[in-house]
Amino acid sequence: MEKAGFLESAYRGVLDASIFERFPIHVDRTKVEGLVGAYEAILKDFPVQDIENLGRVPDEMLRRMAQAGLFGFSVAREYGGLGFNLWEYLEVIREMARRDLSVALVAIAHLSIGIKGIQLFGTPEQKEKYLPSAASGDMIFSYALTEPLVGSDAKHIHTTAVFSESEGCYVLNGHKTYITNANYAGGFTVFAQLDSERPGHMGAFIVETHWDGVKIGADMPKMGLKASSTAAIHFKDVKVPRENLLGKPGDGFKIAMTILNYGRLGLGAASTGLMEQSVEDMVRRARTRVQFGVPIEQFELIQEKIVKGRAYAFACDAMTSLTAAFLEADPLRNTAMETSHIKLFGTTRAWNVLYDALQTAGGSGYLTTQPYEKRLRDFRVTTIFEGTTEIHSIYPPLFFMRRLGKETAQERRSPWETFKALWRLITAPMHWSVPLTDKDLQKAARQAARNGRFLRYALLVVPLLYGKKVGSKEFVLRRLTTLSLYTFAILAMSARMQKDLDRGLLTDENRLLLAYMVEEMKECRRQCLKVWNTKKERLTAEIYRWVRGSVSE
Repeated sequence: MEKAGFLESAYRGVLDASIFERFPIHVDRTKVEGLVGAYEAILKDFPVQDIENLGRVPDEMLRRMAQAGLFGFSVAREYGGLGFNLWEYLEVIREMARRDLSVALVAIAHLSIGIKGIQLFGTPEQKEKYLPSAASGDMIFSYALTEPLVGSDAKHIHTTAVFSESEGCYVLNGHKTYITNANYAGGFTVFAQLDSERPGHMGAFIVETHWDGVKIGADMPKMGLKASSTAAIHFKDVKVPRENLLGKPGDGFKIAMTILNYGRLGLGAASTGLMEQSVEDMVRRARTRVQFGVPIEQFELIQEKIVKGRAYAFACDAMTSLTAAFLEADPLRNTAMETSHIKLFGTTRAWNVLYDALQTAGGSGYLTTQPYEKRLRDFRVTTIFEGTTEIHSIYPPLFFMRRLGKETAQERRSPWETFKALWRLITAPMHWSVPLTDKDLQKAARQAARNGRFLRYALLVVPLLYGKKVGSKEFVLRRLTTLSLYTFAILAMSARMQKDLDRGLLTDENRLLLAYMVEEMKECRRQCLKVWNTKKERLTAEIYRWVRGSVSE
């Protein structure tokens, strides 16, 4: 079993204090600003509204993006890329999203998930064959996992790949849907079952779009992201060479989940950028819009919107940067819980901040001549793809519990031995030593530790209480996720601020933002210290039965 991740270890009782050495991040601002400037120049020559009306990125614009390096800035220089490190890559995503997410997604999807499997798991021959053309933009890539009947439950996809001994290749059959970049792509990373009797025993394949049997459907009409190509793909007896398998047979599910860690990290960066842009827009609007004889910036409810946006952007950036540090040091590190939290926090908070920005703009925010409604439409899908909000609201505690359950099963303990082992974990002292030298940071860390103590108890007790039904206790799981999410946010913010303090860069504003997030965490904690359903939650199931019965088939 792979090594426990940061949060997983913390809830077992041991906090890895090395996180406080993970900052500052290493970013060459000149490189980042140069690439972002090239993106701005392209958007000036190809206005966003024109692309919106056209419903796709024209070939000339794709060519300009390729020339600028937007399809290869995270690819190593030896393969023709710009060689940006992970922090620099995320900084570019953050800034591109502020300017226009719809066009940016073509490059982001290509790099974050399209070619990431080749970068992480490809053989030298696979990298040499595909990464240069990917970096140059000659071969844009897609990530093909989702299917018409299978979304978040990726282990049970229906697409199959059967190895043919006579032909020496895999024969691929199936149907994928909602595939980003589908009609721009020259290649896909495709996931398929290798054994119908073993769900999750999957393969990950590099598939070229021009091969016989590959059919790409027309672009789907969407609420937003009009420039992005989203379509279905059919595979009919597609012959995939043995050498186009990534990793080993059966590694496909692990590869898919590892790639998604990077996609979710990218969503964290995009969420941060859009929240920062929204805060700036709200401040400018609130200064100049006068109601009842005063600028609306004097109203507490407007100030609240702006402050939330600022605090959430700071927290999201800290979590994203810290997790990037983990992956920069070890690209295959287990960050499932951390990236899940980033995706959930970033996309849900950014959606609310984007809404608040439109609200602060008043009636003009509803006009298509202003950027607010397009940002909302473009961003809305982020709460759905790369795992829905609902999945990420329950996934981290389930991930922890299942990992612990597998360990117990491997050790073949008796029920009594299992109970004793869990009891030792529950009662063992917490080793959460944090090298913080500032009283405000120490106070925040103590609050995070309070969460940690409860979570260690709950994550061990809940599966004992509910047994095999634990996966259906979604209200309880959501509470545990909420506590864990805020714990990670506070720890990440504290680690970042300690480094700022060491360099003499810690601002009073950031102290206040940390205090704000601690207070919000404490408010949530009062609602989350329960390992059973509340009366309101029990009523939900009862009322739903009435509602369901009142709706005809």
